[in-house]
Amino acid sequence: MEAAQGGSAVSSSEKVDFLKLQNGSDIRGVAVAGVEGEPVNLTEPATEAIAAAFAAWLLNKKEADGLRRLRISVGHDSRISAHKLQNAVTHGITAAGHDILQFGLASTPAMFNSTLTEDERNHLPVDGAIMITASHLPYNRNGLKFFTSDGGLNKADIKDILERASKIYEESAHGKQQEREDASRGVVNSVDYMSIYASDLVQAVRKSAGDKEKPLEGLHIVVDAGNGAGGFFVDKVLKPLGAVTTGSQFLEPDGLFPNHIPNPEDKTAMKAITQAVLDNKADLGIIFDTDVDRSAAVDSSGRELNRNRLIALMAAIVIEEHPGTTVVTDSVTSDGLTVFIENKLGGKHHRFKRGYKNVIDEAIRLNSIGEESHLAMETSGHGALKENHWLDDGAYLMVKLLNKLAAARTLDSSTGSKVLTDLVEGLEEAAVTVEIRLKIDQNHADLKGGSFRDYGEAVLRHLENAIGKDPNLHKAPKNYEGVRVSGHGGWFLVRLSLHDPVLPLNIEAPNKDDAIKLGLAVLAAVSEFSALDVTALNKFVQQ
Repeated sequence: MEAAQGGSAVSSSEKVDFLKLQNGSDIRGVAVAGVEGEPVNLTEPATEAIAAAFAAWLLNKKEADGLRRLRISVGHDSRISAHKLQNAVTHGITAAGHDILQFGLASTPAMFNSTLTEDERNHLPVDGAIMITASHLPYNRNGLKFFTSDGGLNKADIKDILERASKIYEESAHGKQQEREDASRGVVNSVDYMSIYASDLVQAVRKSAGDKEKPLEGLHIVVDAGNGAGGFFVDKVLKPLGAVTTGSQFLEPDGLFPNHIPNPEDKTAMKAITQAVLDNKADLGIIFDTDVDRSAAVDSSGRELNRNRLIALMAAIVIEEHPGTTVVTDSVTSDGLTVFIENKLGGKHHRFKRGYKNVIDEAIRLNSIGEESHLAMETSGHGALKENHWLDDGAYLMVKLLNKLAAARTLDSSTGSKVLTDLVEGLEEAAVTVEIRLKIDQNHADLKGGSFRDYGEAVLRHLENAIGKDPNLHKAPKNYEGVRVSGHGGWFLVRLSLHDPVLPLNIEAPNKDDAIKLGLAVLAAVSEFSALDVTALNKFVQQ
């Protein structure tokens, strides 16, 4: 562990629209030049200002504790802009008089955990944590996520921080920001936190297997880290537990992501891990996104355990531990999943809005009003458990699967991943699953200078009224986002995107003909909205 003094104050004359960097409960922007039409807006001076603003926000929050000098951790994924932004964060924090722990390559969940870990020798826990990541977005993007011991920040917190950052940035440009004396600058320490975090995961699996040292001995597990930050899982988690890991791929961090997008929702990525399982005759395959807050698995037969299937699998494990508990999911989960959770597992399914933070916050809200919920999960692979401080941690989700495997192997050493596949036996899955994005042309005269959001809401209202007149279609009695309708043996959901001028349409049906009938119903209802691009939907119904 080395200590050093931190650096420069913010100074730049370039204009930055800080509020445009907000992406829900994250900050995201362009950090690398070279892509046409995408000018850099997450600059080093802007990042310094944002880091200083986070420290000011945190100090304000902790004032009741009489705390004046904060300790903040910073980590990053494998992006090529990571180091320069880590330096900028370090400068912003230390120039404001607070201390920094640099973790280097880290996962998003580990950064949150650093606010909870009790380890005085390594200066832990920290008061707040900053993760530098833009998840699965292209190589030229980057961003920031923030944590306190209460979890990730919400949209209002991010807006507050960006408003503070704008002020700090403006003041620095006009020379108003005071340079601190070296003596009052923050101190920088480097900590190998990923080893501490990984050893906790190892202990969790050992404990579930009756304190067996190598509970995964004899199991062949391959990992695909997509050249993101998840490579640690092989050497620091699976090998100490005794697993064979030959055939694991793309473990080396490479921010250009040369092999495939690190995204468990991406077809190419899932094909890559499936192929690795089959080629190596492995028992299980695990794939992570760039910053390891999402994951998916593949069983020994090459069957993908992602999206609805992964939620079903996690629900089976969690409901066994907490009978009757409520599982909160996003809005695009299947009707088959509801039947599986409620009829097969005896739990409750509470379908909510898209956005991992929405799903997690809803589970926390249900618990606060007396409805017990232990699992909140999105089809994207974000999953959070009450037992793990409601943190969406892709590595922890996979540890829950490994716990199940390890416990089963203590009873029968020949047990493979079939024990997991058997848990989702009986999940009804639609033969046809499709998502079609209906884009709103913001320059169209139909919008009359109004917002795409207002126009999208008008489309949804009209769709809802039109559906009420069709006896074959039935609106979902309980629905929190968009218009969800069942009919023709399947269902569709039209909702307004969280951030973009798009109405995503999800359709699931038992066959192509029924899926087309659902598509035609939507097409007929929205045909009079000429600013809506229905080209992709027309193409689908004409197949």
